[in-house]
Amino acid sequence: MAGATGRLDRWERRLQTQMRLAPYALLAISLGLYWLTEDASWTDRLQVLGTSALAAAWMRFFQAAKPSRVPDAAWQGVYIAGLVALIAALGAQAVWFAPFFGFTGYLHSWWFLKGPWKFAGVTATAAVSVAAYTGIPADTAEALTFVLFTVAITGLVVMFSFVGDVTTERSAERKRTVERLEAALAENAGLHAQLLVQAREAGILDERQRIAADIHDTLAQGLAGIIAQLQAAPDEPDWRPRVDKALRLARANLAEARRTVHAVGPAQLEAASLPEALESVSDQWSDLHGIPVALHVTGTFRPMDPDVEGTLLRVAQESLANAGKYADASRVGVTLSYIDDVVALDVLDDGRGFDPARAADGGGFGLGGMRRRVERLGGTFAVESAPGEGTAVSATVPALDRIPAGDTEEARA
Repeated sequence: MAGATGRLDRWERRLQTQMRLAPYALLAISLGLYWLTEDASWTDRLQVLGTSALAAAWMRFFQAAKPSRVPDAAWQGVYIAGLVALIAALGAQAVWFAPFFGFTGYLHSWWFLKGPWKFAGVTATAAVSVAAYTGIPADTAEALTFVLFTVAITGLVVMFSFVGDVTTERSAERKRTVERLEAALAENAGLHAQLLVQAREAGILDERQRIAADIHDTLAQGLAGIIAQLQAAPDEPDWRPRVDKALRLARANLAEARRTVHAVGPAQLEAASLPEALESVSDQWSDLHGIPVALHVTGTFRPMDPDVEGTLLRVAQESLANAGKYADASRVGVTLSYIDDVVALDVLDDGRGFDPARAADGGGFGLGGMRRRVERLGGTFAVESAPGEGTAVSATVPALDRIPAGDTEEARA
């Protein structure tokens, strides 16, 4: 839209330049035709040349020479009166000046005069132009012909001038509408970027709080238990059960630490696109569980915001993990769909299924965690399952395009 507006502005500037130069071009054409076609003496030629130079100087310098104390309307009236007089003088010397240079009188009368004076300037120009063709009327018939042609030319000029004014006004109104629309779009884009930054900052805070809660509820408590077991071991003759318990706690906490680190950011997306990362995760899961996974990507791929891609990859990982632990499935399908302004992920298995209403979130990521991640981005999360009928997990999030780091910093500022 901005490009179209720029082209219109360039065309308007070119048109304005051409309209400023048109009177001089018409004067030159009239003078050239006179010089080539009229059999006149050098005295007459020099007289016409001098009058033409005076007309050009009158148009060029008169507007810029207006004294500040003289009202605009009076000064413009003097300018048009002098211009019409020059058209009459040139038309009396050569008829070529009436149809060509005479057009300047119509144009400037409509531009510079106000109200009824527009019509007066156009009528005066038409009268001197008709007189250049017919001469001064000598009888009633000639007078009627003179008046008829003058009225007809005046009417045509006024009609086309009105049409031009209406077209110019509509063009200006369309331009103002486009400018208002562009301003609104720019404002909306700024608000969108600001909201995205705020949502991302809120997500970072949520993630920090989640990790802090995980560490407090699992790692910190597990380490406290390990310390307690090891401290009690020297005081008992049979210390091995205490050490075995400490080892079990250490292994469990190591697994929990790995899970927490894994949830911070998908390493698969650091050097691969989302479809490639999904393929890698699916292949690894299939090799581990011996269950085939069919991956399908529909729509046109485009890089998404890291939060969008990370959320969809985590949903796929957790859905596959759940299928491996609980579903007893024989095959799994993963579908990634790029659909206009959303991206959808569907994971289906043909396993034993369950009752979603009775399923409890066992902590960690889980169904509740997947739902929170998806809804945090303004998306929708759904699970469809029933005992013996398999499970379908669906996540749909807005297709937020990846924002360059520089743009994000500008939005943050």
